[in-house]
Order: sequence, then structure tokens, then C-alpha cells
Amino acid sequence: MNVAVQFTGKIPKNYDEGLGPVIFEPYAEDIAARAKALNPRKVLELAAGTGIVTRVLRNELPSKAKIVATDLNDAMLDVARVKFRFWEGVSFKVVDAMDIAQRDASFDLLLAQFGIMFMPDKVASLREAWRVLKPGGTYLYNVWDSQAANPFAGIADELIGSFFKSDPPGFYKVPFHYHDPDQLRQDAESAGFVDVSVEKVEKTGVIRSYHSFANAFVFGNPVHMEIEERGTGVTPEQARDAVRETFVETFGAEPAKMPLSAFVVTAKKPG
Repeated sequence: MNVAVQFTGKIPKNYDEGLGPVIFEPYAEDIAARAKALNPRKVLELAAGTGIVTRVLRNELPSKAKIVATDLNDAMLDVARVKFRFWEGVSFKVVDAMDIAQRDASFDLLLAQFGIMFMPDKVASLREAWRVLKPGGTYLYNVWDSQAANPFAGIADELIGSFFKSDPPGFYKVPFHYHDPDQLRQDAESAGFVDVSVEKVEKTGVIRSYHSFANAFVFGNPVHMEIEERGTGVTPEQARDAVRETFVETFGAEPAKMPLSAFVVTAKKPG
């Protein structure tokens, strides 16, 4: 299953409401602040999803800055669209980040939050980003650190996997597999970028509703489909409840705090 094209149905709403406030918004604020410091006039956001970064970015950038928010899944963008007024200078397009439907040298800044891990060919996706950037432009993106550095992910992956004697759902490994700083730098340089910096950024996630968070961990991504496809008698609801109980045991009473860790990459196209 190509997980990058499976964020449909009820997934976008669960993703936005359950995962967004806990694990995505802290990094949205970070990457938007970095974007603001670059003072871009035209921004392309890849893998924009439900517009979590887009909303913060629009709040931070001057009104004259134009933002094109893209994602492979129109269902995700449907959630994003309702967060904006027509006059805010944000447009939405369904775009495959492996084949960006934009002209060469069109944008001052490209931005992607937790998207490049899903690209089937990381270097090819970086070359495509390089192509649509103007000379001197910047590609700003972040990726999750390892599951060990993000215990919420390791807990969910191990716990749900324990329900299956063989062929456990593999989705949780995808977002957390691309985190070696040397590899991140090497891949960006291989695509033609210069002045590549890789910075580890640690945040704190706050869980205000364990039910919402655990529900999104199963129903806010393709995991529930992977569980159902296996037909072993284990239901997504059982998996959700087990994840919720383990989260409570690990992180304590609501509102609970948990560590988050990611890497932010800043890469320049030669001027």
C-alpha cells in the first residue's frame, strides 16, 4: 500500500484534530518562524496536509507574500481550505511532490513539514524542489527523529505490532525512518543544494485528550486500514483502546507532557 495516497475518508479530520495540536503544531510554529526570517515573497508548501503549517505561516508572513499550499491528497486539502478566507493570498493545488507541476525557478521558498519521509526517492524529490526554486532560494523542511527519541511513536508501533504474529502494520515505521543527519545533508547536497544545515529541534507535546490522541493514532492515518486488511479478528477500536491505556500509563494524567524530537533542514539553491 502506498501510504502517501491513503489519507482519505475520515482520516484528514482525525489527523487534524487529534494529532495536530499535540505533535504537529509545535513544529509548525518553529518552521514558520524560520520562514518569516527569510522574508519570502512567493512560497510553495509541499505535503501541506490539513494546513497546520499553512495557517501559522499565513499569520507570520506579510500579507504581500503569496502562498501555494499543495498536497497529493485533495481530501487533506479540503480540511485546510476552510481555515482561510479568500482574500488571504493562499491557493491550494493537488500536487505530487515527486513531479511538481510548477515552472522552473518560480518560488523564493519551498517548505515541507514531515513530508519528505514519504517520498519514494528522497534525492529525486529534492532535485524537483531544487528545480522550482529561484536561484538563491531556500528549501526548508523537517523530519522526525527516531522512534527512540519520540516515545509516543515507538509505543504505538510496538503495541499494535504485538497483536499480529506475522506481518504487523508497518505505517509507523515510515515517518521515523529518515533521521540520520549525515544522510539528510548528503541527500540535499546530491540534489544540488549548498549551505545545508541540519538542526535537531526538541519540543514538548501536550496531550489534553488521550481519547482524541489515541483515536487519531489509529484512525488519523492508514493504520486502521492495515489492521482491517489483515483480517485477524483484531479491530482498529481494540488497537486504539490499547494505545490509549498505554499512553496514560506512560505519560500520566491529562494534560500530559511528552518529548518530541525532529531535525530541521535548511538548504540553499546557488544564486
